[in-house]
Amino acid sequence: MRIVLAFLFFANLSYAQDLMQILDVETDSSTWVSATFKNTRVINAHSIETIAQKHLEFRISHRFGSVNSGYYELWGLDQSQIRWGLEYGITDRLNIAIGRSSFQKVYDSYIKYKLFRQRTGAQSIPVTITLLSVATVQTLKVNSALYPNYAFRNRLAYVHQIIIARKFSERYSFQVSPTVLHRNGVREGEGKNTILSCVGAGRIKFSKRVALNAEYFYVFPNQLPNIYQNAFSIGFDIETGGHVFQLHFTNSRSMVEKGVIAETYGNWEKGDVFYGFNISRMFSFRKK
Repeated sequence: MRIVLAFLFFANLSYAQDLMQILDVETDSSTWVSATFKNTRVINAHSIETIAQKHLEFRISHRFGSVNSGYYELWGLDQSQIRWGLEYGITDRLNIAIGRSSFQKVYDSYIKYKLFRQRTGAQSIPVTITLLSVATVQTLKVNSALYPNYAFRNRLAYVHQIIIARKFSERYSFQVSPTVLHRNGVREGEGKNTILSCVGAGRIKFSKRVALNAEYFYVFPNQLPNIYQNAFSIGFDIETGGHVFQLHFTNSRSMVEKGVIAETYGNWEKGDVFYGFNISRMFSFRKK
């Protein structure tokens, strides 16, 4: 299955490169739509945005404990998980990245390609479409006595997404992302190996530098046990010069797709919600 998905991904990429050469022919009456989202992430979910060619983004994400943990844990601020990542623009449309999370000691990497770009005018394209493939490996130690046959391949997981977005106005953007998650190794009570889900995310811009973001990961029924929740997150983007701060609340402790989709325990109704923030800094390697 992974081989077929990879083949389709790169076949579409090759086709899109030829097609985009045609679509890139500018006309006086056509305009590319930019800044559908402010960042490559909405909160946990990827947005359709990609990093410009020869630019490197260094991203740090923090996730504190649950706000219902009480005074002793300072409502979660005494607890912290972190993810760092490096994301690089090979071209304006093609990005690669690596990252590492302290939660479950997960390493992740991805490749992301902007297939179509929204434009208005005589040669209008109504939406932007971006393809995303993610691979993760969990390096948390496993009790060999309980799991004597736990092979390395069981630590691997893969996510494939088609991200479809539209900027309806200068203030409002929305995207939807059909998603396939495949986990090589699933223990008893953790659900199916392959999980189908869909992510909806939106952005409302309040000012030039501040926007409200929200996202919802919907997992289709009968794939995970009832102890798991659909992830919902809400927060703000605040741009300050070369930095973008993202402040948010979410019921997901994980900061990678595998965990957000299939390992979210937090329940908003019970106050099992985590405060967090993302901060990113962009570096340019283009010659002046």
